[in-house]
Parts: sequence; structure tokens; C-alpha cells
Amino acid sequence: MEGAHLGVLWALPFGGLLLSLALMPLLLNHIWHHHYGKIAFGWSLGVIVPLLILLGWGETLTLILEVIFHEYLPFIILVGALYIISGGILVDIRGQVSASANTFLLGIGTILAGWIGTTGASMLMIRPLLKLNKDRQNKTHLMIFLIFLVANIGGSLTPLGDPPLFLGFLQGVDFFWTLKFLAPETFFISAALLILFYIYDQKLLYQEGVLKTSGKLSFQIEGWSNFMALLGVIFFVLLSGIWDPQITLKFSGVELEFQNISRDLGLLILGLLSYFRTPHKIHHHNEFSWGPLQEIAKLFWGIFITVMPVIAILKAGQEGAFSPLIQMTENGGAPSSTVYFWLTGWLSAFLDNAPTYLVFLNMAGGDVSFLMTEGHLILEALSLGAVFMGAMSYIGNAPNFMVKSIAEENGIPMPTFFGYMKWSCGILLPLFLILTFFHF
Repeated sequence: MEGAHLGVLWALPFGGLLLSLALMPLLLNHIWHHHYGKIAFGWSLGVIVPLLILLGWGETLTLILEVIFHEYLPFIILVGALYIISGGILVDIRGQVSASANTFLLGIGTILAGWIGTTGASMLMIRPLLKLNKDRQNKTHLMIFLIFLVANIGGSLTPLGDPPLFLGFLQGVDFFWTLKFLAPETFFISAALLILFYIYDQKLLYQEGVLKTSGKLSFQIEGWSNFMALLGVIFFVLLSGIWDPQITLKFSGVELEFQNISRDLGLLILGLLSYFRTPHKIHHHNEFSWGPLQEIAKLFWGIFITVMPVIAILKAGQEGAFSPLIQMTENGGAPSSTVYFWLTGWLSAFLDNAPTYLVFLNMAGGDVSFLMTEGHLILEALSLGAVFMGAMSYIGNAPNFMVKSIAEENGIPMPTFFGYMKWSCGILLPLFLILTFFHF
């Protein structure tokens, strides 16, 4: 799609889908609960039908297939594989519920997120957290901080943690660059959030009459073979980034690179093997279901299709309808790391953070060797904005929706779209402002 030729009206279907996500669970919950997939598909038609009218069947089919094969299917396959494999690992935790125990679990999950991905870490840690706190009155805040820390912030440590950083790795950013340059900021935000969580959780426990503040925890882990499967996921993802056999297949005008086909097939096989080889008792104990994955697949179909013209307009830069946004990235003719951080971040909170990261990486010149050295503040701003601010809304990162869905399946009331943003704006924005003032 040539973004320079697209007007702002092309963004309406995406805006409509965002409003549906925000308002319908609040105002028309029964209809939304039973028909959210149809509603998401309906908004996608707001892009597909005009394309059919303007471009005809052939070109429209090619555009849709490009989204399916290059973005949607790899996304669903990766998220699905991590969801299935982590669902086959049973972490049976025993002990007295306490603020220190909950903080410990969130801290472990934050560290794991950088190495097995935010999705894998979230699905692995949510179950022991739910079990330890199963008899409590107040649980919503546990899921909110899980989204903040494990589903987002912790993913900034390595390219395996979050899709934008993996795309940066594919563009030539050194694998350990993120660990070297982003670790201090990640540690600061994570430590601040863990301290805030501990104080708030301690207060709620006291109100609930749980006076004991510490106690020994014991762990029993089953499904060890699935840890090997997680290593297999890391292997296939890294392989697709460093192996290029120069083999390309074509399907209905869409070019498919062999290394990416191999990655997706490998992840599918790992997911299937994990599901069928995991004992039923583990799935039963983990209350494993396909519901959260189905919700992600249906909603993100609408998101990927409706966001297509929005990303195209952004890619057009100064020639596109969003040129005022693009002009904001420069302050007095020089790139502004502060603006890059906030602009990349806020767009990543509502758009797909991976292509948003790529768009602004190219706007910053695209010279990765320069951005890793003299221009490191700009690359840091891009990276941290894309990863950190994925926590600002439910659609900022795929695990956010998964955590919400699993929590609701377990009877935990989760806030609405705007209700969640009250939490994120109230807690995260002040920390991001501090980070901006002292770092950018």
C-alpha cells in the first residue's frame, strides 16, 4: 500500500475497532462476549471492501495474503507455541501467601521474560501466582502488575523478549546490545514497580486479615520436557534471524523466505508435540483451555488488517497524512530521543509495536552501526518506548489480552479497557516521566 496516497479516513476502521474494544465490554458486555470475533472481522471489512473497490480482487488478495503470511500467522504461531508449551509446565507452589512471596514470583517472571519471551513468561508465572493467592479477596492488582512487569517491561533485556527487539536484531542490532544499554533502565522501572507492588499488596493483605508477612515457599515442577521445547522455540526464532539459505517460494504473488517457513513449521511441530505429550493431569491442574488463544486469534485478525493502512501512512513519512507526527521527532533539526521515546511508545500502546519500531528506526536513519554507538540514545528511546509502553493498554502486547482472559476465566474481575488505562497511567506514566527527565 502506498501510504502517501492514503487519507486519514483509512484509519477509521482501526479507530472503530479500538473503540469497540474499549466500550463494548462496558456497555454491551453480553453482545461483545458472544460476538467479539464477528465484530473484529466486521471492522476488517472496513479496509478489505474499499481495497476491493479500488484495486480489484487480485491486488487485494495479494495484500491480505502478505499480512497473513508475513505477520498474522507467524505472530499466532509464536504466541500459540509459547502458550501451549508453557501450559504443559506445572509449577506446584506451596506456602503461606505473602507480599514478599508474590513480589518474588513477579521478579522471577520479569527476568524470564527477556529469555523465553513475554508470552512464555506470562503463561508460566500466572498459574503459580493464581494458586498461591486462590483464597484471597483482592486479586486484580496481581494481574495488573503481571502485565506491567512480566508481559512487557521484562521483555527489554534481549531480542528474544519482545518482537520489536527481535526485528532490531534482524536489522543488525547486536544480540547483547539490549542487555548492555537497556538493562539499567529496565532494572530501574522493574525495581520501582516491584517496590510499589510490595507496599500495595502488603496493605491489601493486612486489610484482608492476613497478618503473616513472610513464609517458606516450596516448588514442585512437572513437565520438564517442555523446558526443552522452550529452548527449541528460542532455537527456531534465532535460526530465522541468522540463517539465510537464499531460497524464496512464491504463493499467489507473496514471497515466502525459506528460513521463515522453517521457523513457523518448527514452532508448529513443537507446539503439537508439547500438547499431545503433556500428561492430562498437568493440563487439568493448570486449567489449560483454548479460550485465551482463540480470543487472541480473532481480535488480532481485526487489528492486523485494520492497522495495515495506518502503518502504510506512517511509513510514508513527511509525504503521508500523519506528517505532523513525523515532524515532531526532530527538535531544532536534530533527532530528539525524548520525542522518539514517547511517540514510539504511545503508538506502540495502540498499534502493533513491531512495525511501529521499524518505522521509527528507518526514520532515525536506519544506520544500525551508528545507532548502536554515537546514536545510542535514539535507539534506546525506540527500544524502550516500543517495549515499555506496550503495558499502557490491553492491546499494546499480545500477552496482555491473554493474562486478562485467563484471569477472567478464573473469576478475577478485570478492569475495562479505559479502567486498565487508569492503572497504567497512574502508575507507569510517572515512572516514564522520571526516566525521561534523568535519561533522555
